[in-house]
Amino acid sequence: MPAVLVAGLMPFHGALPNVVGNLGSLLETFLPWLGLAAPVLLCVALLRRSAVAAVSSVLPAAVWAVLFGGLLLPDGQSREAAYDLTALQHNVGEENPDHAGTARALAGVGADLIALEELTSDALPVYEAVLTPGHPHRVAAGTVGLWSRHPIVDFRSVDIRPADITADWRRGLRATVRTPSGDIAVYVAHLPSVRVRWPDGFSTGRRDESAAALGAALAAEERETVVLLGDFNGTLDDRGLAPVTSRMTPAKEGFGFSWPAAFPLARIDHVMTRGATPVTTWTLPATGSDHLPVAARIKL
Repeated sequence: MPAVLVAGLMPFHGALPNVVGNLGSLLETFLPWLGLAAPVLLCVALLRRSAVAAVSSVLPAAVWAVLFGGLLLPDGQSREAAYDLTALQHNVGEENPDHAGTARALAGVGADLIALEELTSDALPVYEAVLTPGHPHRVAAGTVGLWSRHPIVDFRSVDIRPADITADWRRGLRATVRTPSGDIAVYVAHLPSVRVRWPDGFSTGRRDESAAALGAALAAEERETVVLLGDFNGTLDDRGLAPVTSRMTPAKEGFGFSWPAAFPLARIDHVMTRGATPVTTWTLPATGSDHLPVAARIKL
C-alpha cells in the first residue's frame, strides 16, 4: 500500500539502497518533502471513494509530524541562549550580478566569522573592500575565503579534490582563529555539485569522494574546538556526507532550506561544530546568489 511505503521510507530512508542511481541519497536530499504524499494520497482516496485508503493516508502524515513537525515550532529559548561568536556562511555565486550588495548584506549581520564560496578573482576585491573594515583578518584558498574579526594565526589549504580532477581546484581551507575564548580551528569547504543525469541517476560520486577527504582532515584535526562552514551540496540526512556529519554537530533549527534561493527546497549550506555548541541558526534574505546565507550562534 503506498501510504505504508511512504510512512516507512521517512524514518527508514537508510534502507533504500544507493545501488541504482543513488536513489537513497536523492530521497534523503528532499526527505521532508515526502510528507506531501499524504494529501496526494488522501485526494486519490476521495476520488476512489475508498474509506480504507483515506484512513491509511493519515499514517504518513502522522509519521511526518513526529519526525519534522517540531521544526515548525519557534525555539525562542535558543534565540536567547548565551553564545560566544556568530558564524556566517554563504555561497556567493559565480554569476552573482551584485557582489557589492551581497557583501554589504553580509557585513550587516555582525558575524565574527564570514565564510564564502564561489569567490572568483574578479569578485574578491569587492568583498575585501566591504568586509575588511569590520573583519580585518582574511585568508583564501582558490574559490573559498574566510574573514574574521579575530586574528588568524595560521592557515593552510585542505585538499578535498576528487581524484579525477587534475586542474588547479582548491575548495578547502583550515585556519586557526584566536578568539577571546581561546584558539579554534575553522574549516571552510565547498564540495562538488551533484546532478540528476540520465542514465546515471543522482550523480554524487565526486561530492562523496570530497566529503570523505574532508572527513579524514577533520578526523586528523588536533584542536579540540572546530567550526566547519561551507556549501556541502548535500543535506544532513544524505548518507554521502556521513564522513563529515558523523564527526560534527550541525547547527539546525527549523528546516533552514538554503537552495535554490528563489524557492528553497533543501538545506545544503551548513555550519557545524566540534567541541562547541550551536545554539541557534537561521537563513538570511536572498542576495544576488542562488543560495541563501546561513548564520549560526555558537557557544565555545
